Formats: sequence, structure tokens, C-alpha cells
Amino acid sequence: MWIPIQINENSAEPLYHQIETQLKSLIVSGQLEEGTLLPSIREFASSLNCSVITVRRVYQDLENEGLLRTKQGTGTFVANVAAGERDEYKRAVVQKAVEAAVDTGISVQYSSQELKKLFLDILQIKYKDAGKRGDQE
Repeated sequence: MWIPIQINENSAEPLYHQIETQLKSLIVSGQLEEGTLLPSIREFASSLNCSVITVRRVYQDLENEGLLRTKQGTGTFVANVAAGERDEYKRAVVQKAVEAAVDTGISVQYSSQELKKLFLDILQIKYKDAGKRGDQE
């Protein structure tokens, strides 16, 4: 099974963290459904051109979080993720990104009004491009 993970080798973020974050997002968003069999550690490492140790760490971390389950001799599967956990994860990811944007605005002395206008402009463009309604409250 091919899993859409994008690795940026020029990023300061550790490789295992890039993989873990993206795999976690795929699971929590429902793009990888409960019961989905993931590639073996060796297969996944090979497809990502990374170490088996890196993928093993990702699988173990996500299993410890309850997002994956491993059956000896069968493989690693996506575990059941409750709707509340999905919502909490989505909120945390978006909040972290918005906080980073606000921190950047503050660091370049962007006023809160300028930042708010910029955010609303981008929100409108992105949701329009995605074919979603951005005016829901």
C-alpha cells in the first residue's frame, strides 16, 4: 500500500517526526481508515528511502498513542480513533499553526488588525480554491 508521505530532506525537523506527523494526520483525518493494513516496516522504509529504525520508531510511537495496533505475524493496522480524539487533534494542529503565524506577525511588528485582515483574505481565497464554504460560522 502506498501512503502519501512527503519528506523534506532540507528541513530542520527530524525525519521520524515528519513521517510521524503526516501519518498521524492521515489516520486522525480518516484518510487511513480503521483496520487499514500498513506496509511492513521494511517496505515503508524502502519506499521512503529511510532507515528501518526510523519507521520502527514511528510505528511504536503511534502504537503507544493508540493510533496503530500490531498483530504478531499479521502486520500493523490503523486502530479505532474516536471522534472526540479526531476533533481534539485537528484543533491542536490548526491552533499550533495559527499561533506560529501570529508569532511571526508579532516578530515583524504586524498589527493585530493587519494580521486579522490578512488571515481573513487568505481564508477566503483558500476555501474558495478548495471548493468549500468559508463563510460558515
